[in-house]
Amino acid sequence: MTDETLPRATQVLPAGAWQARAARDVVVVDFDDRHRRRKRYIGQKGTAFLLDLPEARVLHDGDGLLLEGGGVVLVQAAPEPLVEVRGRDPQHLMRLAWHLGNRHLPAELDAERILIRDDHVIARMLEGLGATLAKVEAPFNPEGGAYGEHNRHEGHHHGHDHAREDCGCGHDHGHHHH
Repeated sequence: MTDETLPRATQVLPAGAWQARAARDVVVVDFDDRHRRRKRYIGQKGTAFLLDLPEARVLHDGDGLLLEGGGVVLVQAAPEPLVEVRGRDPQHLMRLAWHLGNRHLPAELDAERILIRDDHVIARMLEGLGATLAKVEAPFNPEGGAYGEHNRHEGHHHGHDHAREDCGCGHDHGHHHH
């Protein structure tokens, strides 16, 4: 089938706003493949379809993709290799989160830990700051960020225009972050 003949998914039903058990099929995808506007997917039961949204967006675990001819495909976040970051106490964890945020790294935050992609330079920095690190396999659902959900690329994480002198984020935007 060509993209033109595939059923199209043109609407995202937010997780919790629809009955996931009614899904026709399931796509299990990592974070990079959940940040799309247009992409061909094949569900676990063989349903081939074209995601065709008006603009790129992050698909969250539990979202539904409404197919034009009827039916919904469930989005599941695939486990991927991550690093779990833990602090000595809540204040230490907050300090570690600040250092990661200052580097504009995608991070998933909760009260006990931070999940980040594996990066040996960042891992050394965190160890130097007293963090406890562990490699884990888990779905990655990083925060969207102050400028929208733009933080999916490995090397460079800004979604705003570097030509602007003042982006409002409080620091200089040179072109080399690492």
